[in-house]
Amino acid sequence: MFMFKVIKRLLLVVVILALASTAIVYGVLTLSLPALDGKGRSDAVTQPVKVARDTLGQAVITATTRHDAAYGLGYAHGQDRFFQMDLLRRNAAGELSELFGEAALGLDKKMRFHQLRKRSQAILKTLPKADKQLLRSYAQGVNEGLAQVGYPSFEYLLTGAEQKPWQSEDSLLVIFSMYLDLQSSTFERDQALIQIEQQYGAEMVSFLTQPSQYQAALDGSQLALLNNPIPELLSQPITAIKPITANLEVGSNNWAVTSNLTNTQAAMLSDDMHLSMAVPVIWYRAQLNYSLNNKPMQVTGVSLPGAPAIVVGTNNNVAWGFTNGYLDTADWIALNSDSKMWQVDEPIALPSGKVESYSLTLSEYGPVKYINEKPYALSWAAHQPYAVNMQLLQLEQAQTVDDALDIASDVGIPVQNLLVVDDQGNAAWKNMGGIPARTTPSELAVKEEDYSALWQQNEIDRPFIKNPENGRLWTGNSRVVSADDNVRFGNGGYALGARATQIRDRLFEKQRFNESDFYQLQLDNQARFLMPWHALLLEQLKKQSARYKDHINALENWQQCACPQSIGYTLVKTYRDELINILFSSIETTLNQQDGTLKYVKRDLEPAVWQLIKAQPTSWVNPQFTNWEQQLQGAFEQTLTQLTSRFGSNIQNWQWGKVNELAIEHPFAKQMPILSKLLNMPTAPGFGDSYMPAVQKRSFGASQRFIVQPGHLKNAILTIPGGQSGHPLSEFYRAGFDEYVKGKHTPLLPQALMHQIEIAPMND
Repeated sequence: MFMFKVIKRLLLVVVILALASTAIVYGVLTLSLPALDGKGRSDAVTQPVKVARDTLGQAVITATTRHDAAYGLGYAHGQDRFFQMDLLRRNAAGELSELFGEAALGLDKKMRFHQLRKRSQAILKTLPKADKQLLRSYAQGVNEGLAQVGYPSFEYLLTGAEQKPWQSEDSLLVIFSMYLDLQSSTFERDQALIQIEQQYGAEMVSFLTQPSQYQAALDGSQLALLNNPIPELLSQPITAIKPITANLEVGSNNWAVTSNLTNTQAAMLSDDMHLSMAVPVIWYRAQLNYSLNNKPMQVTGVSLPGAPAIVVGTNNNVAWGFTNGYLDTADWIALNSDSKMWQVDEPIALPSGKVESYSLTLSEYGPVKYINEKPYALSWAAHQPYAVNMQLLQLEQAQTVDDALDIASDVGIPVQNLLVVDDQGNAAWKNMGGIPARTTPSELAVKEEDYSALWQQNEIDRPFIKNPENGRLWTGNSRVVSADDNVRFGNGGYALGARATQIRDRLFEKQRFNESDFYQLQLDNQARFLMPWHALLLEQLKKQSARYKDHINALENWQQCACPQSIGYTLVKTYRDELINILFSSIETTLNQQDGTLKYVKRDLEPAVWQLIKAQPTSWVNPQFTNWEQQLQGAFEQTLTQLTSRFGSNIQNWQWGKVNELAIEHPFAKQMPILSKLLNMPTAPGFGDSYMPAVQKRSFGASQRFIVQPGHLKNAILTIPGGQSGHPLSEFYRAGFDEYVKGKHTPLLPQALMHQIEIAPMND
């Protein structure tokens, strides 16, 4: 009895302590909640600035000038997203170790290779006076919005780090962070191809990167399919089969139709950008209201916390959206033994006050990396003076499609497929962003003597298409330019083209479109790309129909889509991955020994895989199998092994919605599992995959869904997979998430305003 009482008291103490700890956590979190109502003063504004929030937390900024609007947007960003902004600038600059210690040193060294802090400082000095002032206004808004919060967010309490003030150069670093996200796979892919050429010869490179049947260039041009013999794969060692992780399909979809295909006099645009997703989501909803030359301006869309611009949006005269361009914007320069090289030291700060010194080799062509013990210099658009500027803001002032096209060549961002539409019914495409003017891009190493000084210049002369006869435009990260222009601009790691092809075909299925039609196309998860793989697998399993009865049944009822309930889709998708692993395992093993990987080439492999399946050359039989029949069968046995080890033996647990479950998590949730439910978005069944318009992985997919007809914004759509605020106790932490995962609309335009802060000039 006594023991029982002791245990009871101990349990009571534990419960009390747990409740107390929870109360403390909630108390600390509450202290760091920003005030969304009130009045303040600042010497950064010339007239009163209002920062309001609507029912979704969308920031509505009302100001007299664009500089004051930048201050207001910075204020909102500082209140809601400062830690996210801090991570973006630190990641680009290679300064994460100051927050996370030695665990981040490897990543910091990888980033210091590009010296983006120094480049931001240098570019800032060259910007026009008006741009410098706008960046200062924005930075002061960030810092004063952060100061208003008064208490550091829990992320800083956990890391013990201080909140360093925002600087103008940090906004340039945020733009550089998008270069790293969107273009680093270009030079990583080139490195892999250089290593493949060194080991297996140029014929193997051509074989692995041959053009596919999936081509959706806007002019209808086709690259000739490869007719060359399959190169022999000699001396495959008997080793464990290496899984080849695919690089995420970082990119996007967009498409547009002219007024001939709408019920209004306006053209219509759809844009959904595919990026990694975490809490908070990358984009921040905002509307800027200000005056320009005595004319009222209203710009609505998504901003990137850390930058004073509406990245994708509309001013009600034009609307614009982007997909990653994947032109070839990087070359590795093969240095000679007498090439001029020098060392610089990059000090990396640690939380303890210690400093880790990182030695970097530089050349006149760019930073140097040793690939298979040979020096190569990276020449990359992001390293050039034209890489970053503030010209994107000029889109806000565009009144027509032609205005936007005129701006495109001057904008300093990673090269994008700009689609722009206007209220007069026009639609156009053009590459926007930094493009080196050198005329002979290469996916393999460039000899030092062939290096072009035109690398230092931004290409001004670029192709564009306006109002095509069919009234339709589309891009999906595959080749958009003509076959002739492809020679000029090169392949920077284009997507295969299956997604863009499906979008194009869908656009030709109808003659009239509205916003809901476009939204349904964004959600299109039909598995057209996997249909040949489905047929191949079904053929294999029917050879042993009794043994694979349940799997055959799942395949015959797979619904031809990446649908949550489809077991068949999971089987087909996994089978394809396992067969690719088997076929290319020896190459992957060899590259791994040279600090390389096929990861960045995997999206190119589809045509080569099918050529191998049809020809069945003996040298491409993995040593674990005696012939192709066994190899094809073995790929399915590996499929079963993989799925069983990950999801158990119950085939019902192999439904695609469970295998590909959407899980958008806070970066600190793993460190604090007790708070994971508080910090993470609710999980949702997987819907979609790669190679189809509805792109979705476990924590990757459409980072926004934007659909608009300029001049008719009442029906415009902007849906985002998460809330505005980065604070877990905010009413706007998850606002809009349910609509996103359920495929419902949320409006672009702000709804009823719930909160408002007014900041007056200091001297008022």
